[in-house]
Amino acid sequence: MAKIAFILLCHKEPESIIRQAQRLTAMGECIAIHFEGRANPDHFALISEKLRCNPNVVFTERRVKCGWGEWSLVEATLLAVEAAVNAFPRATHFYMLSGDCMSIKSANYAHRFLDSEDVDYVESFDFFASDWIKTGMKGDRLHYRHVFNERKHKFLFYASVNIQRRLGLSRKVPSDLQVMIGSQWWCLRRRTVEWILEFCEKRTDVMRFFRTTWIPDETFFQTLVPHLVPASEIRTRTLTFLMFTDYGMPVTFYNDHYDLLLSQDFLFARKISPGARQLKKRLGELFASEQSDFKISNEGGSLFKFLTGRGRIGRRFAPRFWETESTLGRERELLIIVCKKWHVAKRLLARVCAATGLPGIEYLFDEEGTPLPDLGGIQSTIEKRTRHRRSLMRMLFDYYDTDRMVICLDPNDIDLMRDFYSDRSTTKLLEIQCDFSDAYLVGHARRVGLAGERTSQDTIDVLLPTIRSDVVFESDQIRDAGFPNIFRIRESAGADVNAVPLARFLDIPEQQAREITAEENLFVD
Repeated sequence: MAKIAFILLCHKEPESIIRQAQRLTAMGECIAIHFEGRANPDHFALISEKLRCNPNVVFTERRVKCGWGEWSLVEATLLAVEAAVNAFPRATHFYMLSGDCMSIKSANYAHRFLDSEDVDYVESFDFFASDWIKTGMKGDRLHYRHVFNERKHKFLFYASVNIQRRLGLSRKVPSDLQVMIGSQWWCLRRRTVEWILEFCEKRTDVMRFFRTTWIPDETFFQTLVPHLVPASEIRTRTLTFLMFTDYGMPVTFYNDHYDLLLSQDFLFARKISPGARQLKKRLGELFASEQSDFKISNEGGSLFKFLTGRGRIGRRFAPRFWETESTLGRERELLIIVCKKWHVAKRLLARVCAATGLPGIEYLFDEEGTPLPDLGGIQSTIEKRTRHRRSLMRMLFDYYDTDRMVICLDPNDIDLMRDFYSDRSTTKLLEIQCDFSDAYLVGHARRVGLAGERTSQDTIDVLLPTIRSDVVFESDQIRDAGFPNIFRIRESAGADVNAVPLARFLDIPEQQAREITAEENLFVD
């Protein structure tokens, strides 16, 4: 059975560290601790006093003064790994942790999970080909030597890079290495860790290279593991659940996140709020339990994006130059059908196009696969279509050689509606108001990734009111926008009633509109 040796780097909150070590070792696991070299000495003395007598706890022989982005973090990790390898010969796996990580599964589940496959778990993506680095320095992390800390000595850091660049002092990556990048939260097998330690002894050139790279804790282990281990024995993922905000800060979990954390396909989570005492207590009890059946739905990331996005509705960015200087055409008319149930809008659009001969395009700003003519690449992705929205629509008017066109939009596309209404062209909007059953909303949540097939009913019950209110909120936004030329048809109204606003929307006789709305299955799910 798997036996885990945890590698813990920490620098504060000694009481929390003590409880964490006691909780993990109580289940037979081991832990190697590196406590920050410049941290409060009284804190280290307290930890040492409480844990020295625990046979499953070992401290590094020396303590390194660590700095964010520096080699010192990797050095401290290697010291803890070496201490764990020597002190715990029966350990089969070595798991990287921080002081604010906590288990979100039982020890029993973790052992069975690690026993199920003889593999290493480490994020490992190509440094240059992947988009893992979103902003900031990329190639310069490796190609230049970094001896100053960017956070402490920003001027010296960038001055050093600029001097090296001007003098042509760039260096090459060791020829036999493919530099990889990923999260520093890994779980490696014993033989992999031993190979890494042997590699560090033999390859002084590689060690010298990484000592002066920037943020090596995201590249060192991520590069060495695939260099030493066959790809078939690596799972490119972390076993620690973590999320980041739009500002690049890790999301903090609180007492009410217990059920969410348990449903994620991970063994630990980072980072738990120091004040979430109830959550820590419940997770600690869970780790010591015999529970082995967990309903994994893994919707955490999607839920976070959805719920935080609801609070970010505000002004869009300033118009781009191609938007301010372009127009669909003063003589043109854009007809927009807005509906949350896409299949209903598509049915209506098909009947409108058949009855009037108008060109119509389905959800071109919402569905990547919407059929579109070749417009030189501007139509290739939703991102390009949205960015060049007016240019795209003008090209579509030209392509179909028409002055009237019908498109479908999701009610969430309020910025697009505002933009089209601000154009010199005439814009009309038809909102289709549908009835939403709980079953439909659950299906919608699954289609957009807010829930999975195995999401618990308790989670669904909590999620449903939020989704329903979000649908209402989107409709209210359209009302509050004060758009002119807006019409509405309703599922609860009859064909005769709906024919009136549809006729005004399309500028057609009511009898013709009645033939369109009379379709029996228009609102069928």
